Amino acid sequence: MNAFRGKAFLLFVTIGIYFLSTGDLLSASDSLPSNVQITQIQLPAPKSSADATYLGLKKGANFKVSQVKAKVLIIEIFSMYCPACQREAPEVNKLYRIIKEDAFLYDNIKLIGIGIGNSEFEVEIFKKKYNVPFPLIPDEDFYIHKCIGEVRTPYFVGVTIEKKDGTHVFYSKAGQFKGAKPFLEKIIQLSELKK
Repeated sequence: MNAFRGKAFLLFVTIGIYFLSTGDLLSASDSLPSNVQITQIQLPAPKSSADATYLGLKKGANFKVSQVKAKVLIIEIFSMYCPACQREAPEVNKLYRIIKEDAFLYDNIKLIGIGIGNSEFEVEIFKKKYNVPFPLIPDEDFYIHKCIGEVRTPYFVGVTIEKKDGTHVFYSKAGQFKGAKPFLEKIIQLSELKK
């Protein structure tokens, strides 16, 4: 009987670790805490000229979400060590490609990734390994992660950027999304982006 209990316990722990690592088991609250102001956080400057140009920023300058030249910004909170983030990378890249194929969407929707606990070196490894075409920003000291309520990875945030009204978080959810195209349709609908 003790051998059975030991095996049952081991199975329970294994299943629990799997669900925690895949992001399939969401916490009671899978959205940003109401007091979080992700739009006010100073983000590190993109290292490449191409990334700075993509976001409409000056190279080498730290920035806030409100400075990105777009109407909508999708932020992926990831970690290079997160198995769910690794599995999700091809789908997020597909999301970028779908946006890039439509001139209106490409002008108005931008993507960035923030590597929680990842150094610049680790973020570059993730970018190269998964051929990530959009800017990835390191958060080695967990500063951004703490500011946004220490959310799990992967985590997606949608922000509207309006010149008159400032910025507004309209989407915030933990876990992988179910397909690039349906996710993009949801982002367009919730952000009320119109041609």
